[in-house]
Amino acid sequence: MSRSRVRAAALTAALIVIAACGSDDDGTPAINTTTSTTDATVTSPGSGGGGTTEPGTGDLAAAKVRATRVVEAHDPTALMARPGSNDLYVAERAGTVRTLHIGDDGTGSLGDQPVLDLTEQTTTESERGLLGVAFSKDGKTLFASYTNRQGDTRVDAYTMRGDEADVSTRRQLLAVDQPFSNHNGGDIVLGPDGKLWLGLGDGGSAGDPGNRAQDPTNPLGKLLRLDPDGDGSEQPDIWAIGLRNPWRFSFDRTTHDLWIGDVGQDAWEEIDHLPAGTEPGTNFGWSGYEATHVYNQDRVAKGTVLPVHEMSHQDGWCAVTGGVVYRGSRIPDLRGAYLFGDYCKPGLHALTLTGGKVSLDRDLGVDIASLVSIDEDAEGEVYLLSLDGGISRLDPA
Repeated sequence: MSRSRVRAAALTAALIVIAACGSDDDGTPAINTTTSTTDATVTSPGSGGGGTTEPGTGDLAAAKVRATRVVEAHDPTALMARPGSNDLYVAERAGTVRTLHIGDDGTGSLGDQPVLDLTEQTTTESERGLLGVAFSKDGKTLFASYTNRQGDTRVDAYTMRGDEADVSTRRQLLAVDQPFSNHNGGDIVLGPDGKLWLGLGDGGSAGDPGNRAQDPTNPLGKLLRLDPDGDGSEQPDIWAIGLRNPWRFSFDRTTHDLWIGDVGQDAWEEIDHLPAGTEPGTNFGWSGYEATHVYNQDRVAKGTVLPVHEMSHQDGWCAVTGGVVYRGSRIPDLRGAYLFGDYCKPGLHALTLTGGKVSLDRDLGVDIASLVSIDEDAEGEVYLLSLDGGISRLDPA
């Protein structure tokens, strides 16, 4: 893989994080601004009008934050809230899911016994492992996205019995073969439409040698929707194509807008945004484009939707970690800002949109290394997961 030279020193045995839209119509503008940068037609998100796409935006320029370490975990990859529970749940790369209890003093403690243990079913070789977790709306079903011992993608569902997942109830929702050991994607999110959304990378190697991301019949390099009550016999709904390795995507809990952090190849990282109400069929461009730049002219597609933001490797970026729009109450100035970071570039960034375009991109001054996930609790407060084991809460400074 051509990017390995950039990451070799940082990865060692760590996960390489080169490695979701609501049906509600809330008046958010659709994708309808068109420009031409090559022989193909390229669309840019936003209507070009005034105002923000996200109501309730605070004053990002004035926001002051800090990261408070709450607990140490073993290679944490994701954190989630469970409906009906006061605890949080942490996925660890080797295959375990554990409860995280936050005490009155703000410190955390992990449960001694795993809620779910898939260590015999997965492997941590290359970019593999337990990559995503989610709960059903009622909190009674746990979904796990992981690579099996052969390195292939699996999404399973388990019925919760109290605070443990009953492994005897396992339902396989999806099985996808992976041709290489990298670019697995693997993030899963329960969408506002009640569907289970899954982001998959292009299958790996470098440059998408099989052109899988642009193949509308191949699930790799796609954003998929699954029936959370299914039995695996149904074909997934391919909702969007042209992704290289979507490492963390989310829905704004207020607007239902979709945000994706998609890891680039050699030069650019990107942030993709689609307003709620966008119809299926979006093409994000890979591997015709790397961010807004032509990567393979022969694969440039008409109707490509360009990212709202891109970050250069010359500035230290190498593997973007997508995040969430802050909708908590503890940091009012941060409300409505999208949070994101990078595995190689320590720190945390935030941006806001006006008229579908980035109006402010700010480094928040939070020093988090090996940032692998940015997640929120039931109240919309944000937690930052580092693959060095640290789980930190974003607090007002």
